[in-house]
Amino acid sequence: MTDVTFAVLGIESEPYAVTPRLNARLGVVAVGEEPVHAIALRAQVRIEPTRRAYSDDEAAGLLDLFGPRERWSNTLHNFQWLQASVMVQGFTGATQVTLPLECTYDFEVAAAKYLHALRDGGVPLQFLFSGTVFHHGTRGFSVQQVSWDCEDRYDMPVSVWRELIEQHYPSTGWLRLNHDTIEALGAYRSARGLLSFDEAVASLLAASSTEEIR
Repeated sequence: MTDVTFAVLGIESEPYAVTPRLNARLGVVAVGEEPVHAIALRAQVRIEPTRRAYSDDEAAGLLDLFGPRERWSNTLHNFQWLQASVMVQGFTGATQVTLPLECTYDFEVAAAKYLHALRDGGVPLQFLFSGTVFHHGTRGFSVQQVSWDCEDRYDMPVSVWRELIEQHYPSTGWLRLNHDTIEALGAYRSARGLLSFDEAVASLLAASSTEEIR
């Protein structure tokens, strides 16, 4: 049996991906001189919100997720962000590998809401590793599972997330709406001669603000 450990060395945005993707650079260490043929590595990435403080602006952005601050002692819990996998090529001793993290901008996803609410500092991440380690054995290949307690924590700079989103959605964002809502919004836009859905939403918000003042 070979003890294998994993450490997150850094996270950066992938500049050439079609969809938003981060790259987590992992350090992999195999204790002993026996070469590792390959590792089919999986990782569950979780967010640990209790590991950082939040400004008032950030707390306002987290209201939908955790409620007001006075409830955070009961509502602030770790939650899953994403699942990722990669094949680690053969090595002896130590190596590094890039773990791709496919991201979403969908505001309906809890992790996306959390990330968008943060202004600065770090995103407190926990990586839980699992998978299969392949060795050259006396009768061909031998197989062992990655130890259940392999994990690491990493505070990803919020700026990395913001850079990723700005790269794919420069100065814009999107919301998922059902077909009936889109049709109604399109009819509203056409009836008022507005050029875009953005203008239609702005018009509705302005009308709503006027009604509130009255």
